[in-house]
Amino acid sequence: MDRRDFIVKGGAASAALLASTSMLGNITAGSKPKRIGVIGTGGRGQGLISVTNKIEGMEVIACCDTLPFRLEEGLAKCEKKAKGYSDYKDLLKNKKIDAVIITAPFGLHYQMAVDAIDAGKHVYCEKTTVKGYEAVHKLVKKVKNSDLIFQTGHQYHSSRMYTHIVDLIKNGKIGKIAAFECQWNRFSNWRKPVPDPKLERDINWRLYKELSGGLPAELCSHQIDFVNWVLNATPDKVMGIGGIDYWKDGRETFDNVHLMYNYPEGVKAKFTCINSNKRDGYQIKVIGDKGTLIIKPKSAVFFPSEVKKSLIKKEIDGYSGATVQGQMKYGEQIKVKHTEPTKQALIDFRESLITNTQPISDVITGCKTAICVQMGLDAMYNEEIVHWKPEYNIS
Repeated sequence: MDRRDFIVKGGAASAALLASTSMLGNITAGSKPKRIGVIGTGGRGQGLISVTNKIEGMEVIACCDTLPFRLEEGLAKCEKKAKGYSDYKDLLKNKKIDAVIITAPFGLHYQMAVDAIDAGKHVYCEKTTVKGYEAVHKLVKKVKNSDLIFQTGHQYHSSRMYTHIVDLIKNGKIGKIAAFECQWNRFSNWRKPVPDPKLERDINWRLYKELSGGLPAELCSHQIDFVNWVLNATPDKVMGIGGIDYWKDGRETFDNVHLMYNYPEGVKAKFTCINSNKRDGYQIKVIGDKGTLIIKPKSAVFFPSEVKKSLIKKEIDGYSGATVQGQMKYGEQIKVKHTEPTKQALIDFRESLITNTQPISDVITGCKTAICVQMGLDAMYNEEIVHWKPEYNIS
């Protein structure tokens, strides 16, 4: 696609999006507010409460957490206008609630989601969707047998920047894809303060295997989901290694992970998370024969494989063809106006509730990613190459 086609088609797409947004805005204006219950009011839950209550047509009317101080923090985000529960099953009995947002520990997602569906509630379930292969298939069956909306919290699917980038890639922007190099590095022990030692596992659940999938589930899953989306495929085999090599504080989940996923047609995808160095932080690098696309949280840059010689002002290391430094100066900025992805995902959830249509980030995409996460965990913990099995297939 040349520059003129890009501008014309981009303008047409923008116009269509504006028309769609306007239409949905009218639908929203004529609809009753969607009443939401939030299950799990830790840091992420509190963040989603704040965002949800700022979206027209949505209102958090109930919160649940087993930790009293977390529940109080969640209710405070609602300015005391929501009802508090210590047991999520009691929250699900509230007939005023239209939908629930599940932000509890990963290992609890499955049962909470199933119980919510049985209670007739629509579900927005934070990533990673559920833990383990069996839970994946049971959840998919449960959702398919209902007439309820289920959205997974892989918010890239809602990000207008990411959807634009995926379209560019699928339209040949970077050519034939060879590999993905994904990282999400931090300098953090991932530990929260504990007022009472008895609450250690409840508060720092991400550090313990019973409820947590560690770094692959909490961070890599977003980028795994992105690769699945771009390739419209799942990996045929996974290998990986990790360890507790820096934060030796009694945790069970690894403080660094290095995973390699092999996709059809030989595409390799590498996922790295390190909790002892935050250099370059978050990044997705998509490598093709026409160039490389580097994606950051709020921006992206495309570096073509070939740069016009007129742009290279000097030789590098004595070779006129060494253009790496030159390319770094002449990357093409991918600029797309977009709402913060978490907010956009919740807006999209609202529209799915209003129009009774399943979202793009649904139970299928979420559960495919959950299988990929579990394959990565098995590869590392069992020190083996994990192959995709026919029984993993879902549709």
